[in-house]
Amino acid sequence: MSVIPTTGREWHLVARPQGWPKPEDFALREAPISEPGPGQALVRNLYMSVDPYMRGRMNDVKSYAPPFQLDQPMEGGAVGKVIASNAEGLSVGDHVLHFGGWREYATVSAKSAVKVDPEVAPLPAYLGVLGMPGLTAYAGLLEVASFKEGDAVFVSGAAGAVGSEVGQIAKLKGASRVIGSAGSDDKVRLLLDEYGFDAAFNYKNGPVAEQLKEAAPDGIDVYFDNVGGEHLEAAIGRLKVHGRITVCGMISQYNVTEPPAAPRNLAMVIGKRLRMQGMLVGDHQALQGQFFEEVGGWIREGKLHYRETVIKGVENAVDAFLGMLRGENTGKMIVAFED
Repeated sequence: MSVIPTTGREWHLVARPQGWPKPEDFALREAPISEPGPGQALVRNLYMSVDPYMRGRMNDVKSYAPPFQLDQPMEGGAVGKVIASNAEGLSVGDHVLHFGGWREYATVSAKSAVKVDPEVAPLPAYLGVLGMPGLTAYAGLLEVASFKEGDAVFVSGAAGAVGSEVGQIAKLKGASRVIGSAGSDDKVRLLLDEYGFDAAFNYKNGPVAEQLKEAAPDGIDVYFDNVGGEHLEAAIGRLKVHGRITVCGMISQYNVTEPPAAPRNLAMVIGKRLRMQGMLVGDHQALQGQFFEEVGGWIREGKLHYRETVIKGVENAVDAFLGMLRGENTGKMIVAFED
């Protein structure tokens, strides 16, 4: 059994953000570490995830996930190495995916930890392309949006961890056209040159509706929404009859303090007989095995590409989170702890 340190650092939420979160809304604190109890393992975290949904958990409102508690460690996906175990099936040295992120050491239940193999894929991949964002992309496109071969697909936030995978899966599954929006010209080039999108645009360069019309002159069948607002309004305008919308996220609205102006054309949902469905990845765990097999195969064959933006050091986790909200990442935003 490894030597267990007496304390470790963890991030606490100390104030509920009003609008955009500020560094002073968070505090990095030392916390005692103890031996794991029955059925538990102590994990030294190696990588943690920061994700857009975490912003919603900072509000004290009833939602699909309980809010983060003030002056308590926050939670999120993490991958680490077991350094002490009192649980059958978890041994010292095992690598596990779990939900005790935002801290250097996590005591996890064996029931809630999933063993992962660094020989199959790099450990950070289990937080991104083969993790929650990847399954979100896979299930949101194939199950929620009922994608079928020949569909034209528009993805917002297309250079992010979810959006980039949505577009590539659509191409691999036979989409007639895949269009993406992103927040910089460099990201647009990435979508076209590396991810194989048919068209892409920088939403900061002009009205989304005009740019989408130019990119999708014949309309779209599926819209995968990561942004909301103006993007959703533009997509409703371009969707064909019986088009489908997967509402995965609305990052454009997470930090606003006033109601959004768009979409103003929701009445078009009626005439076009559109189907618009929100999604939570937790509803689609039954697809996990199929997802691992198919997407893992595409990655090994070099057919599906992914990027990660890695910020080093637990002390920089809040900076990574805020940077992700501002769109400073390309692909999955990961925080790497010292190994």
